[in-house]
Parts: sequence; C-alpha cells; structure tokens
Amino acid sequence: MMVGQQKRRQWKRLLSLLLVGFSTTLAVILSLVGLTACSTSTVSGDRVELTLVSFAVTRAAYKEIIPQFAAQWQQEHGQTVVINQSYGGSGSQTRAVIDGLDADVVALALALDVEKLEQSGLIQPGWEQELPNGAIAHTSVAALVPRTGNPKNITNWADLAKADVSVITANPKTSGGARWNFLALWGSVAQAAGTDATALDYTTKVFQNAPVLPRDARESTDVFFKQAQGDVLINYENEVILARLNGQDLPYVVPDINISIENPVAVIDRNVDRHGTRAVAEAFVQYLFTPEAQREFAKVGFRPIEPTVTAEFAEQYPPIQTLFTVQDLGGWDTVQAKFFADGALFDQIQATIGRG
Repeated sequence: MMVGQQKRRQWKRLLSLLLVGFSTTLAVILSLVGLTACSTSTVSGDRVELTLVSFAVTRAAYKEIIPQFAAQWQQEHGQTVVINQSYGGSGSQTRAVIDGLDADVVALALALDVEKLEQSGLIQPGWEQELPNGAIAHTSVAALVPRTGNPKNITNWADLAKADVSVITANPKTSGGARWNFLALWGSVAQAAGTDATALDYTTKVFQNAPVLPRDARESTDVFFKQAQGDVLINYENEVILARLNGQDLPYVVPDINISIENPVAVIDRNVDRHGTRAVAEAFVQYLFTPEAQREFAKVGFRPIEPTVTAEFAEQYPPIQTLFTVQDLGGWDTVQAKFFADGALFDQIQATIGRG
C-alpha cells in the first residue's frame, strides 16, 4: 500500500514538473511570436522595413512599383528597403489598421476610410495637403459589365432601371467600394440637370432590380460570374481592364456621365514616428506620384493623374463627357450623412422596396 502511494506521489511530482516545463516553453514561444508580430516595421543601419496596407486590386501595380522605389532608395541612400504588404477590402483593411495592423503607409479605395484613421488618432489632420493632387494617387470610373453578347442591350445608366434588367451591386452599408456605385447611380441623374427627387426615384428603381446585395465588390463579382445571377454588374473600369490583362475578355460599357473614383494614399503618422520610418515612408508615398509609378498604375487599369502619363495612355482611358466628384456632391461628410448614415437615403430606399 505504501509503495503504491509513493509511486502515485512520484507520478504527480513528475507530471507537475512536466506542466511547469511546458508552461515555461509556451510562454517563451508566445513571447517570441509577440515580438515578431510587433516588429513588422524596423530600421537597422543599412536596412529599413515598412508595411504597406492597401486595397486588393492594387497588388499588381505595387508588385512593379516597390522594386523600383527600393532600387532608387538604395542608390541614393545606400539602404535596403523591404516593404511588407497586406491586401484586402478597403473597409476591412481600415478596420485592421485601427485594431492594430502596424501599417506605415495605407493606400485605400476612398478618402472616407483615411478619415476614419484620422479620427482614430493614427493620422494627423491635413494629410490630404501633404501630397500632390490632394493625396489621390490614381482614379477610376464606374463600368457596366453585361452578359456576353449584351442580350439586354445595356448601354447607359438609364437601362439599369428597366423592369426586365437584373442588377448586381454590393451593399453600400457594408462595402466602401459599393458607395461609389451608389453615388454613380445618383449622380447620373442629379449631375445631368436632375433633382434629388428624380435621382431618388431612379436609384430606388435600380435597387428594386437588385436581387441580392453582397457584402463587398468581390462577392458581387462572384455572384455575377460564378453564381450567374443578374444581367449586369456594376464594377470599376480598373477591375475590368485588369481582368482582361489576366485573360478574361469581358464586355463592358463606361457611361459618359460618371463619377471620378479617387484612391488616396497616406502615411500613418503615429506608427512611422514610433518605428523611426517617417523619412522612407514619406519618400515612398511621394514616389507614387512620379511618372515611373504612375505608368505602372496605368498599365493595370487605373487612370493616372500625372499629365505626361495621362497623355501616354489617352487611347486606353478616353475622357468622360461629364465627370463629377464626391466634392460635387458636397464632400464625404455630407455624402455620409445624406446617403449612408443610419436612417439616411439608402436606408429609406431599402424600406421602400421592402428590405428595411
């Protein structure tokens, strides 16, 4: 009996030691993981490391731009630049940065997302004055993608309100990109000598023709192509051009009344000061406005803002007859309050068509 008790005590002691050892090892591992996670952006003598957080469809451009900038910085400063990259939906990327994704530079789909970073204290006010063109690095416009052969003869915005046309667009309450779609629809009437009443009537008819409202632009594309729903997809010119470069010969229409979809870039002030990376981060965002970088944006579907590159790609990006901006609609603060806040016009439209 005594022997059995001694053996049990020995086993308990051994198990206790094993658990202590496991806990110590686990603590060390977690500590190392934490250090690695916090060290995404560093400066060490002849090497500097940044983190760029961007929206998904810019990846192809930055794949070319980043090596060019790194080579220039190396030549001028004798320092190796490594730029870590994160791509995803603009809204989700914005939330991730606010929640702790350690970005030095952001490139987002709309200024409203950068303003959220400013409101969180990560970016100082006046960020849009620190770069050329109000910090808008490139633009796009809305495009209509019909089915092959265009059986419903979609040629302009008005066609989307026809009773027999099914429209696929994302939900502007959950997708920043879908807000561009909504504003393009609204502005196609309001900016063509219409009134708020006629714009509301038209936009309501279009959303009545939308069988579903996917959460974001990527889901909208899947609904249209993979699930074969809808007669027409509201997309962006840059996405259609990029798809064509990747071998998908999509038909599309660019309406001659259109919105300038403006994509801003900014330095995350709080992070670059903490990392000691401000100099190279600011140089990188400035580089995005050079002809070399603008040319890479233009190659993959974005409308350049640098005049010489705009002229170079004039055939690919014909001018829009009536091109309006968010500022023409009152600016993002006004737009958010008027259209997208709780109880605002989009919610009213949803209630009218029975989705509220």
